[in-house]
Amino acid sequence: MNTLLSANWIKTCNDYGDVCPVFKKEFVTKKPVKNAILNITALGVYEARLNQNRVGEFILAPGWTSYNKRLQYQTYDITNMLEKENILNISVGKGWCVGRLSWENKSSFWSDEVAIIASINIEYQDGTKEDYITDQSWQTAKGPILFSEIYDGETYDAGIVPQNWKDSVLFEHSKDIIVPQDGEIVKEIEELAPICIITTPKGEKVIDFGQNLTGYIRFKISGNFGDIVELSHAEMLDKDGNFYTENLRSAKQKIKYICGSHEEIYNPHFTFQGFRYVRVENWPKEIDINDFSAIVVHSDLKRTGYFECSSPLLNKLYKNIIWGQKGNFLDVPTDCPQRDERLGWTGDAQVFVRAASYNFDVENFFTKWLRDLKAAQFENGGIPHVIPNVLGDGGNSAAWGDAAVICPWQIYLTYANKNLLAEQFECMQKWVEYMRFQGENEYLWNTGEHFGDWLGLDAPEGSYKGSTDEHLIATAFYAYSTSLLIKSGKILEKDMSEYENLYINIVSAFNNEFIKDGKLISNTQTAHVLALHFNLADDKQQIAQNLVKLIEENGNKLKTGFVGTPYLLHALSDNGYASLAYTLMLQEDYPSWLYSVKMGATTIWEHWDGIKPNGSMWSKDMNSFNHYAYGAIADWMYGVMAGINIDEKNPGFKHIIFKPITDSRLDFVRASIKTKYGVVASVWKREGEKIKYVFDVPKCTSATISLGGNKYNVKAGRHQYIF
Repeated sequence: MNTLLSANWIKTCNDYGDVCPVFKKEFVTKKPVKNAILNITALGVYEARLNQNRVGEFILAPGWTSYNKRLQYQTYDITNMLEKENILNISVGKGWCVGRLSWENKSSFWSDEVAIIASINIEYQDGTKEDYITDQSWQTAKGPILFSEIYDGETYDAGIVPQNWKDSVLFEHSKDIIVPQDGEIVKEIEELAPICIITTPKGEKVIDFGQNLTGYIRFKISGNFGDIVELSHAEMLDKDGNFYTENLRSAKQKIKYICGSHEEIYNPHFTFQGFRYVRVENWPKEIDINDFSAIVVHSDLKRTGYFECSSPLLNKLYKNIIWGQKGNFLDVPTDCPQRDERLGWTGDAQVFVRAASYNFDVENFFTKWLRDLKAAQFENGGIPHVIPNVLGDGGNSAAWGDAAVICPWQIYLTYANKNLLAEQFECMQKWVEYMRFQGENEYLWNTGEHFGDWLGLDAPEGSYKGSTDEHLIATAFYAYSTSLLIKSGKILEKDMSEYENLYINIVSAFNNEFIKDGKLISNTQTAHVLALHFNLADDKQQIAQNLVKLIEENGNKLKTGFVGTPYLLHALSDNGYASLAYTLMLQEDYPSWLYSVKMGATTIWEHWDGIKPNGSMWSKDMNSFNHYAYGAIADWMYGVMAGINIDEKNPGFKHIIFKPITDSRLDFVRASIKTKYGVVASVWKREGEKIKYVFDVPKCTSATISLGGNKYNVKAGRHQYIF
């Protein structure tokens, strides 16, 4: 950490209220410099500028962690930015650490005030060194950012130049929590031009960017000194074509810009928005569409997965899944990027982690987030609903808390990251033990309140929870997480005999408690899906037949919510009903994945009918249009449609299992995943009455190909078959 531990936490001498302070350090380089390093972190979010040039690309640094246990610091090489006389300015906003979070309007959750700690380490060419650490010699002043909050946007006064500098004061805060940067940085990834300007029926001027995204607007502006421009952000227009913000709840998502005396190019500093549409008010002249662009901001993840098929609607669905991941993987896996939430919900993360790890390289992303999960775990082994935890004691729901086990296991499978398993094993074990002792019967989790099959379409009137018995779901996940703990422990060469016996008894108790005469007591699609996908039913064939009957009786449509949907198609295709799985995938009417596509979606919706066929909205309070959870279906697209699968015995795609299942309604499917060994690819295409298959196996790997009832064990190279 170099000299950062010898530095001091500093803050402003006065309470600046909502105004973002600027910290300043002036220093002189006395001799030719060999190298220079800036180490810095903040309570809040910061932006550093050295001699007016931005230091680094990290947006919203230092990122979001469990700040009471872990606070990342960043290291920047500033050698080439130095001059003889230097001015380092560091602006600080409230961010996640000090600003309001959640619909409960909690603020100052980790700190009452913003503060920074930093060190500048200079090594001269003659071998001498010089350090500047944060102390009372650093000065502070009010900056031009008058207000900035994650949910509510930013107010910026271009006419303000910091002045009346005063000495900083020392701030008492722990340094023990400071850790090196371990996740991917958040940065500006791409820039989108508007597609048009709309005049709504209400007469408002609205810019349409054609894509629901996460980030902010960059614009060029020249007005009269003191002119105030307002930009509001929204995901949708209502059925009449007017600007729609009711689903944002209390989040304002508004930018206020106060003009200075010169033309300026501006974008927000310490906030982000989820939007497709931007309403422009009080623009000082005729709006020029070329003066605006949308900056897409998310964690700097490398794209690894690609999918395409002969169905334009499925291709659009897949594209929406990718945009949903980009929009919600902003330092933590958020549920949504627009309303007064934007939290790292554990349930969403665990159902999507497999798809996420195929689409992008998320190894570092999840490693960092899982460290925060471990840090936030309750003493009794329970897991908060959201990570980092801003909901206090709320937590311990089945399928949500199981992220503690499911996510590290999947990261191990995709990247062969045994070290992460070792690092997280204690946390995984503590979660299983928490479930184990929740009731009088250690083999059933039949106590407590859970989210259940959240937003299941069979929910009782007035409830967001589907009709599937919550304790059936809880026990199913108890069994599943125990099975993954056993696998993880064996990989780490631990004696797992106790948990093997525990697992056998959980499965037995599940069958005795929840299955009567070959039928599940909870006669829902989700109950059957979990019994099948988690291998819990003694008679899987009967359970599969019952699931098929439920789907067919519902007009070949699903009724599942957050818990059942990710596994629904797997439960069918794994048990001989791939054609019905394809039918659900290709269904275009509500409820289905393609319904939202046909309704113009550019990301994944939270609710199956977020917008109803008549254009009305499903609800005001629970209706995000960028909610990635149902995008978990992408792992079925890779694993079943294209047939690319990981071998658990040789993870990280060291050995690939190709097992594509075709369907007569599609003419071709192609997919690829970039691994550390190279690109794994699968293509099948109809050629007359036959199908041609092509598989790419990277160097230093092998594969098993299953086609037409035959298995072929192959080495690296391209392999073609016609059936």
